[in-house]
Amino acid sequence: MIRKKQFDYFAAMKDIAHLSHEAATALQTSIADYDYESFIVKSEAVHEIEHQGDTYANDIYEQLAVTFMTPIDREDIALLTDVLDDVLDGINEFTYLLENLVIRELRPGVREFIETIVAATEAVEVATGEFSKFKNSKKLKEHVKTVKTLEKGADRLYSEMTKELYTHEKDAIEIIKWRDVYNKLEKIVNDAESCVKVIKSLVIKNS
Repeated sequence: MIRKKQFDYFAAMKDIAHLSHEAATALQTSIADYDYESFIVKSEAVHEIEHQGDTYANDIYEQLAVTFMTPIDREDIALLTDVLDDVLDGINEFTYLLENLVIRELRPGVREFIETIVAATEAVEVATGEFSKFKNSKKLKEHVKTVKTLEKGADRLYSEMTKELYTHEKDAIEIIKWRDVYNKLEKIVNDAESCVKVIKSLVIKNS
């Protein structure tokens, strides 16, 4: 009798983290020489990655519903899956935000913020990959710390960008538009930090 291969939850969660980093990199590429019309076309790459991430997340939830034994508590797998998916969703939502708000020119700091998102998602991917072997991992703590450091830097950048916006922009509609853009960028980094916070708490719980 051939035994059915056991579903690898850790690998599936790492796949979602990898897609977040892939989406962040695709976003960075799409704004390199920013042009509104061409950005809409280029951002399709991010949408496709996000759809793939939904498939991976749904696979995890479906397996949780039918699997008797899971490597860690099923609610913890669901929690980590949720926060990882939030990052990917946020990146995808950001592309729609630029499109729907008809952002024709990027303000200073946006590219730097997206660089931070790329770095943060890369660190989250490594941390997620190391989670399954956390008792012997030498990289996990390092990358958790990296994300927290990036989040602090993002907070400072967000503050600077917001102050610049309210100080120099006189058009109320532009202020509202860019406030939404900045808030979304900040939330993506905050969601990345949430990922490593959850991983850290689960390491403690399962030690």
